[in-house]
Amino acid sequence: MEEVVEKPKKQEKKEIKTTPKKKLTIWRILAYFIIYSVIGFLIETTFAFIMYGVLESRQSFLYGPFCSIYGLGAVVMILILRYFDKNNYTLFIAGYVIGSIVEYLVSLFGELILNTSWWDYSNRFLNINGRICFTYSIFWGLLGIYLIRSINPKIDKLIDWVGNKLSPKISKTIITILMMFLLFDCIVSALAQDWVLTKVAVEKNLDVKQEENEHKKYDSIYNDPEKKEFVDKYWSVEKVLKAYPNLTTNLENGEKIYIKNLYPDIKTYYFKAER
Repeated sequence: MEEVVEKPKKQEKKEIKTTPKKKLTIWRILAYFIIYSVIGFLIETTFAFIMYGVLESRQSFLYGPFCSIYGLGAVVMILILRYFDKNNYTLFIAGYVIGSIVEYLVSLFGELILNTSWWDYSNRFLNINGRICFTYSIFWGLLGIYLIRSINPKIDKLIDWVGNKLSPKISKTIITILMMFLLFDCIVSALAQDWVLTKVAVEKNLDVKQEENEHKKYDSIYNDPEKKEFVDKYWSVEKVLKAYPNLTTNLENGEKIYIKNLYPDIKTYYFKAER
């Protein structure tokens, strides 16, 4: 009887496990922006308390618990990183690059449009113009991995769960209302910051860019009793510093000044732990 020799089985290629990709509609993207903006606010607030022992505002806008750079960063990452889901290395590199670009552009926008800075990494290792630095770019890379592999699948389940509980019409109405509020909050916050920087520049006699225009703007508001009453009540230096404790202004020579250092009597935090 002839012995049957079994041919060795070909080794099957190990499939790389990728994260299932959800169909991205405009409503889901807007939901991502809102949810991650709130998550970002919570992360930043917790980080500040752990690192510096202060409970202070880390929000992007005056009136809502939103840190929009996280919302924007998450949306951009989700849209792009889904094409780099080959392995954790590609996710890390893409997250590192994309997160850094978003952070740099947001900082640049603040300086060019509002003449202010929300953060300054000038003293950190391998920074670029104080807008991004090596350490936080590493965090963006790690965030890219956890965002795609772990966090966003859970957010997708949450969105799906809410979508099953509510009708599409109600879900879209809620998202629309929240986005309209965010837009309003963004515009008001930009105007409030702009006014406070003008007020500080004039009253503290700072050598800022377009100093003559700042004086004209200051006079146009303070010579109008109704405008003066409004800005003093709703856009006071204290209120804006409570929302933006690390707000800075840029002098003509390029030096950055922390506004809170010009007003030592104003507490920019809600609680400070004794250390």
